[in-house]
Amino acid sequence: MIVKTLKALSVICFFSMFTAYAAMPKSQIWLAKESKDGFVVKPLTTPDAYHNQPLVTDKGVYYTKELMDKQQTQTDLFFYSFAEKAHVNLTNTPVSEYSPTLYPHGDGVSAVVVEPSGEQKLWFYPSDDRVEPSRIFEHLEPVGYHVWGKNTDVMMFILGTPHTLQFTDLNGHLPKRVASDIGRSLAYNAKKDVYSFTYTENNTHWFATYSNQLQSISKLFALPTKVRDYTWLDADTVAYAIGNRIFTRTISEPKRVSLWRNLQDYCTANITRLSYNEGTLAFVCRQ
Repeated sequence: MIVKTLKALSVICFFSMFTAYAAMPKSQIWLAKESKDGFVVKPLTTPDAYHNQPLVTDKGVYYTKELMDKQQTQTDLFFYSFAEKAHVNLTNTPVSEYSPTLYPHGDGVSAVVVEPSGEQKLWFYPSDDRVEPSRIFEHLEPVGYHVWGKNTDVMMFILGTPHTLQFTDLNGHLPKRVASDIGRSLAYNAKKDVYSFTYTENNTHWFATYSNQLQSISKLFALPTKVRDYTWLDADTVAYAIGNRIFTRTISEPKRVSLWRNLQDYCTANITRLSYNEGTLAFVCRQ
């Protein structure tokens, strides 16, 4: 279990942070598994708070959850274990953590933290509770989202006007700006060694990939206007939701759109975040 401690915050920091996150939208995470009995769908969380940013792994699901204390709110990182069928608060702190991501260079996760100063930086939280959490980058902020590639490479969503996609590594190199006006979903396709992202150009929202080896962007297909989230099902296939239905597109046939799942029986509103791993899908239903 990941446990971390931070120095106590001042009253002013508490007030500012909780005021900023006082109106988080209610959302519920559902878990669906492909099995011999079909596509089995069950709720992973309740719908009465902000539950978001699921990450499905072999052992369970990491996610972000809103917590309330005396009408004040912040977020912690949680983990649902498939083996133990239980939820664990991994951070349990007065600051807000977001976007849990498996850290490839140590046993634990990396996440975006809203620090007491208000800065958003990338941190590493080890699984070993005898090891203190630590910042990964001192100089890069404000980080919104991130994804790890091969070796020590990382791609980050840096907040700004506009938001930008920036590539760097753990060796201290200055970040390279790859694209601007980007969406929040970042992923790494290991088999093709490309990063995927979305960005807007001339009022069209595109799904694209970036190859650091080739130093180039490939614009693959236009997404429906409201789509901002997706997940890879395999090295060629991307899934995204429109309303409460999930559709697929492939790199090999980008113009072909297929209905993959109709989940209206489980989500009567809109499906947003998606995470898929080896037959297991986590999706967020925003109330």
